[in-house]
Amino acid sequence: MEPNSDQSPLVTPSAVCHFLSIVCLGWYAIHWFIQLVGAFTARRRYRSPRPRSPSSSEPPESVPGVSILRPLKGLDTNLFENLESTFHQEYPNFEIIFSVANEYDQALPVVQALLEKYPHSGARVIVGEEVVGVNPKVNNLIRPYREAKHDILWVLDSNITVSPGALARAVDILTTTPKSGKEIALVHHVPFATVDAHTLGAKVEGAFLNTTHAKMYIALNALALDSCVMGKSNLYHRSDVDRLDGSLKPHPADFTSSSTERGLKVFGKYMAEDNIIASGIWHELGLRHDLSYDIAYNAIGDMSLKDYILRRVRWIRVRKHMVLSATILEPWTESVALGAVTALSVHSLFGTSYSLFLACHFFAWILVDLDVYRSLAGHFPQRGFRTSFFIAWAIRESLTFPIWLYAVVGSQVTWRGKKYRMLRNGEVVPVKPSAVSGLDSILTWLGIRSRKSIDQYEPLPISHS
Repeated sequence: MEPNSDQSPLVTPSAVCHFLSIVCLGWYAIHWFIQLVGAFTARRRYRSPRPRSPSSSEPPESVPGVSILRPLKGLDTNLFENLESTFHQEYPNFEIIFSVANEYDQALPVVQALLEKYPHSGARVIVGEEVVGVNPKVNNLIRPYREAKHDILWVLDSNITVSPGALARAVDILTTTPKSGKEIALVHHVPFATVDAHTLGAKVEGAFLNTTHAKMYIALNALALDSCVMGKSNLYHRSDVDRLDGSLKPHPADFTSSSTERGLKVFGKYMAEDNIIASGIWHELGLRHDLSYDIAYNAIGDMSLKDYILRRVRWIRVRKHMVLSATILEPWTESVALGAVTALSVHSLFGTSYSLFLACHFFAWILVDLDVYRSLAGHFPQRGFRTSFFIAWAIRESLTFPIWLYAVVGSQVTWRGKKYRMLRNGEVVPVKPSAVSGLDSILTWLGIRSRKSIDQYEPLPISHS
């Protein structure tokens, strides 16, 4: 008997379209849940007044000692004030160690000026790096890491300013066992950009850090499904890092390896050493992280749009070699691509107008972003800067997919003026100088960064309200 030619196929294009539309709508709902977790957590953590830690008034011998490590390279924006905030910590037992790679570093005169201003602080500077890999920050940290008096280390980037109570509150979190029972072994701070520069790239970077980045950073740490840490301001035990071998595989406390490579030097081969160290603490030691209730104020200086794009390209390529699946999904967590495909899905399922859905989508999206901004800053973008903020926000959102598309097809990055090639798991190797890249050729007209001299240094006004 011949088969019935009128019988419909089991899977039709319309059925596939219907299924994909439902999947897309589900993903949209999941992402909105994550965004709202970030927004509500930001409200809860950062809108309430931060109480003074009881340890601030204790005698030095009754609280854990902390070694504050500040690796430096060149004249970062607002450098003097960033570093000076370290001296103002309301904590009775800490030391400060600055470090530079060589005696010619432009940051050294700034450090010497601070040591003269605070002669009784006990702060010191270590000149001379110890090369253990291609990562200059790790090379710069090896000696202060080894010579620090205390087991608790607070590693702060040079472009970060912190409030006076930040250290005491971070130590409280680090030394208190949470109700969940998992020991907290790393405390970090969400960065908030302080932008006084008038360049477009700086404004776009500020809009990114203070909305999308902060929202997702806070949300992922609140959900605590995996490690999510950047190295602007991290507090941890040296004894924990000394147990890490970089494998990111669980091992017991008495684990012994045939390899002698452990501790900070293991991470000199990575570009994102802060993220890998945090992942090691999470996966190798089975310990957890927590966000402080304080903020790391990140001073943003002059930055062209080209600088901003290359910075985003670099970190997408780093993530691609560390968490490929998350990197592939990244465009579908951004407002433009996610909104576009969801508009098609909603129209397919319910016949809703594309333009109506997108208008509601972008309106709701920026409301959440502004809410996160207000939670961190204590106010909405200031009058007089609102127009430039919204323009920068729109540019940032519009560039996400083109930047991602360019980034995922390459493996070469530029970092601190040198070129590197990304390898598996975030490792990097230097590459020989070559011709200008295609992106550089296209974007040269947008501006080129230049490192300021000590005579050109200008502080930025920063509010910690």
